[in-house]
Amino acid sequence: MVWTPLHAKIHRTIRSRHLFERNQRLLIAVSGGQDSLCLIKLLLDLQSKWGWDLGIAHCDHRWRSDSQANANHVENLAKTWGISFYLETANEPINSEATARDWRYQALSAIAQANNYQYIVTGHTASDRAETLLYNLIRGTGADGLQALTWQRPLTTGIMLVRPLLEITRTQTEQFCQEFKLPIWEDSTNQDLQYARNRIRQELIPYLRDNFNPQVESALAQTAELLQAEVEYLEKAAQQLREKAMSWGMGDEEDFLTPLLPLRLNRRVLQKAPLALQRRVMRQVLQQILTEAASFEHIEKLTALIIAPNRSQTDPFPGGAIAQVEGDWICLK
Repeated sequence: MVWTPLHAKIHRTIRSRHLFERNQRLLIAVSGGQDSLCLIKLLLDLQSKWGWDLGIAHCDHRWRSDSQANANHVENLAKTWGISFYLETANEPINSEATARDWRYQALSAIAQANNYQYIVTGHTASDRAETLLYNLIRGTGADGLQALTWQRPLTTGIMLVRPLLEITRTQTEQFCQEFKLPIWEDSTNQDLQYARNRIRQELIPYLRDNFNPQVESALAQTAELLQAEVEYLEKAAQQLREKAMSWGMGDEEDFLTPLLPLRLNRRVLQKAPLALQRRVMRQVLQQILTEAASFEHIEKLTALIIAPNRSQTDPFPGGAIAQVEGDWICLK
């Protein structure tokens, strides 16, 4: 086996970030493109050092005429490498990026659960991280959206989603595939500029690279990495503040006589906190009562009640819930 600097880098990353344990079962999502082929080749070469049991999963969205041939190509690679292969095909073509992503993760989770894989591994790169940051920034987001594509996150009970290539650019995965003559399957939809992410990849990133920063992908990926640590810290701090605000005063006689309400937050506790934490507390609360993601407007109108006059209230949130100021308390009912 040829040991390249990329092998060494990924080996160190997995070890230093504790992405995988030894002797675990890893299900690798392989589309057939350069990033996923680079990923599976690296993990195959590292397998002897870690004792992993590897499997390949491919999801056929049926949105291209050659999608079945693509699936057959990946299956043949799995056979060549002597790896278990799993295929999930959509019942009908999926044309929305968001719908396709949700379906893909559900399919991968089902395969992993049925075959006792502890990890699902994807080939997302620093380039993907940069594109996601720009995509979410353009749409409007806070730090959470800008740090999207984290190294790992729980996907479902007992299964962790892991992205080991987040410090590797798409240029590097292409060079790696060329060096090892890996048979890349070119996905024609990656050139379709009707998709916003493709316009960012094909037009915006090259423009930024040529006119502002030749290393723009790595720079944006580093920004996402910095934000990830900050978001984790702020979320924990907001959770502690929310728990304090929801429990403050509980147990005294006055509170005992107060009719039970679905959810109450003490304003005195929240007033002492920075605005950043106030907003995060309110977003966490809204996540409990809304069926959709809380918007900036939802969070702001709930946060405004922290210093609003008594009896102030919001208009209904999606689903009908209303928040009202009752003395020291914000009550959601």
